[in-house]
Amino acid sequence: MTIIVNIDVMMAKRKMSAGELAERINLTPANLSVLKNNKAKAVRFSTLEALCRELNCQPGDILEYQPDVLKKER
Repeated sequence: MTIIVNIDVMMAKRKMSAGELAERINLTPANLSVLKNNKAKAVRFSTLEALCRELNCQPGDILEYQPDVLKKER
């Protein structure tokens, strides 16, 4: 299972910089970068709520599920 984080897409649509978004949601720029670059293992609901509030979007606009490619049969 792969979850894709589309924060950068929403930031571009809203013409918002990473620094501005990080400040608005009270997150360090480094932690926002971890989320943006799909390196996070988890995200708190409070962070997701703040992202949605500041980007004026729904969680599904930020998070996308893409199924794994089927592994070759042995």
